[in-house]
Amino acid sequence: MIIGIPKEIKDNENRVALTPAGVKELKKHGHEIFVQATAGEGSGFTDDMYIQAGAKTLPYIDEVYRIGEMIMKVKEPIASEYRLIRKDQLLFTYFHFASSETLTRAMIETGSVCLAYETVEKEDGTLPLLVPMSEVAGRMAVQQGAKYLEKPLKGRGVLLGGVPGVNPAKVLVLGGGVVGTQAAKMAAGLGADVTILDLNLPRLRYLADIMPANVSTLMSNEYNIRELIPHADLIVGAVLIHGAKAPHLITRDMLKDMRAGTVLVDVAVDQGGCIETCKPTTHQDPIYIIDDVIHYCVANMPGAVPYTSTLALTNATLPYAIQLADMGWQKACKSNRDLTLGLNVIKGEVVYKAVADAFSIDFSPMEKFLK
Repeated sequence: MIIGIPKEIKDNENRVALTPAGVKELKKHGHEIFVQATAGEGSGFTDDMYIQAGAKTLPYIDEVYRIGEMIMKVKEPIASEYRLIRKDQLLFTYFHFASSETLTRAMIETGSVCLAYETVEKEDGTLPLLVPMSEVAGRMAVQQGAKYLEKPLKGRGVLLGGVPGVNPAKVLVLGGGVVGTQAAKMAAGLGADVTILDLNLPRLRYLADIMPANVSTLMSNEYNIRELIPHADLIVGAVLIHGAKAPHLITRDMLKDMRAGTVLVDVAVDQGGCIETCKPTTHQDPIYIIDDVIHYCVANMPGAVPYTSTLALTNATLPYAIQLADMGWQKACKSNRDLTLGLNVIKGEVVYKAVADAFSIDFSPMEKFLK
């Protein structure tokens, strides 16, 4: 198979979909890889490194799309890429369709096959291609939150861990999944007073067992959230519903109950956000303020640490990419249930129900394409 790796062109997105080591593994299976020139530079991988691994480089993004049977990316295509996508072409990337009707309808129009990293799912319900970036984003949420709590950046002027004789900051984490767990670990490691909320009681029991003493667990409901937010210094939104839009756990009216300089970091912004007042921002312009509350809602947080993120992502995606390249998407999806659940849009039809429901689009069962 011919695999194309375009350079990411979303604002301040420095990750790349495949490392030179990944190129070498795909070459062993007899596949051709074309990488857009300088695609890996933001992650620390030069064109020479890709060439030495067996890839060929192409100067322009349209050439990569024109030649690639499978396009591997990190972020969803943006408007300037829509026209480059060909009918029947396989796109393997993060899409987060449920947060963008424009993107969904654009991909329907292309007639391509869209296999989304974020909905590839194992039998135990885990999301293997979302986990590595969720781990990065969860840790970064606290790193960024701690920064924006500083007074020169309009925060409350609070040090997360406090000092002897001064109480640590209070961190509220909404969601006890991968993002929430990593955020809580990071905040706890810095000495903060952390509370994790989740709906899943067995998950709360597990977290109560593994977390240090400065982390408390609590059942997630509106009453508890309203009780906690007036005292929180940093709130991390870490709620994910597989392939669907995130629910608003913090509503617009709750901001009035927060102290000036409180920081909100909504990691779920890719899926519409779990904080009603959150909207996607960029690394270039990461925050905005409403009612004296700081909102940090960068939609591609791991893009700020591209070396770490690219290595972690390739570790997870490469085994699936090899299956897709070796067998073609139909045979690979028929033989591997994980990949089947990654299919979102196939040749103009939406085959992932949560996406169809989000925009009242006709739903087609994916089985009709996997005969």
